[in-house]
Amino acid sequence: MPVTPTRTHPAAASPYGAALAMLASLFFIWGFITVINGTLLPHLRSVFDLSYTQTTLIESVWFIAYFVASIPSAKLIEHIGYQKSLVTGLLIMAAGAVGMMLAASIPSYGVTLAMLFVIASGITLLQVAANPYVAVIGPPETSSSRLNLVQAFNSLGTVLAPLFGAYLILGRSVGGTAEHGTVLTQAERLADAQSVILPYGLVAVVLVLLAVAIGRFHFPEMGEATKRHTKEERRGHSLWRHRNLVFGVPAIFIYLIAEIGVANLFVNFVAQPQIANLTTEQAGRYLTLMWLGMMVGRFAGAFVMQRIAAETVLAAFSIGAFVVMLMTVFLDGPVAMWSLILVGFFHSIMFPTIFTLGIRGLGPLTEEGSGLLIMAIAGGALVVVQGWLADLYGLQWSFLLTAACELYVLFYALWGCKVTGTEPVKATAAE
Repeated sequence: MPVTPTRTHPAAASPYGAALAMLASLFFIWGFITVINGTLLPHLRSVFDLSYTQTTLIESVWFIAYFVASIPSAKLIEHIGYQKSLVTGLLIMAAGAVGMMLAASIPSYGVTLAMLFVIASGITLLQVAANPYVAVIGPPETSSSRLNLVQAFNSLGTVLAPLFGAYLILGRSVGGTAEHGTVLTQAERLADAQSVILPYGLVAVVLVLLAVAIGRFHFPEMGEATKRHTKEERRGHSLWRHRNLVFGVPAIFIYLIAEIGVANLFVNFVAQPQIANLTTEQAGRYLTLMWLGMMVGRFAGAFVMQRIAAETVLAAFSIGAFVVMLMTVFLDGPVAMWSLILVGFFHSIMFPTIFTLGIRGLGPLTEEGSGLLIMAIAGGALVVVQGWLADLYGLQWSFLLTAACELYVLFYALWGCKVTGTEPVKATAAE
């Protein structure tokens, strides 16, 4: 079994501990807001009387923003730098949160879609800047460990968000506390739509405060992480030489189909009479356990990858995810529910590990490669395919798509992530 040398904790051994802690707050907030969006789906399905296809279209709009905004985000970073880009991303998200309050007061399905796109665009800017920042700090062989550690705080946000959403959105609405299959009156739908005003108002305030904190923080010199490479430096280098990136981009894309499909259909799945027969408010609380498993998995992954090669751990977790998804599809009752909860643990390390394996050895192409990997998050938009499968064949059978996605991640871990070309890397001062 491939192993890496035992090292001290990556954050503790680095002179950038304070900067990593500040960046961890960004990972927390975008994890929190992304899952609030997932909690919002059953609520909006009730308010606007949507089919599963229409419900997952909301999530598709969210992830289309990653595809649309990734390259402009990279260009913005080139012009104003990383720190100002982080502040800008937070303020864009705050503007979107205020827009969600407007959409709720109308209420309007179209405005809701537009504001979710704005929020996701802000998160995209944060992702393009922050992920490579963390990955290049410290020894390359422990980059997966570092990113898993910081992504664990992203998972902390995803653990707390369903509680926040279940109490302030689902718990304060008629649709969120009604029995499965209850049909709401028009007046009840209008009242339910306005229940998101308070939570999104709180989110907007927190985002503005965090933007101020990031803007005033003194980030140390970060070397290659903040270097904005010129065209001359990239001349003669090709991203297509790097198998780990070429197969890593679809790995991120396909993995996001699996993660987002599970997260956004979880509440509707476990609420079904043949699974757990819960209200959506109760199901939202169980969703917290899935995100808790993801957080635990990332903390564990950060530790294990100090000793075992990242690709080996990724292969083991993808096999585990495939097995529990088959259990979800072919079993009923509490076993199916707990199998779906357990997939959160197995999904935990996939994004940060694929990301760091994907940029390994890119040298001056790291920024371009990072942008492509973040763009691949748009794979979450194809959750609409699972919504279509759920409408056509049933919600439980639609999770076969998720199981198929796990097999591609296994392929990437076993073969696709192998480095086929290494670009020279030189230390540079931060701009």
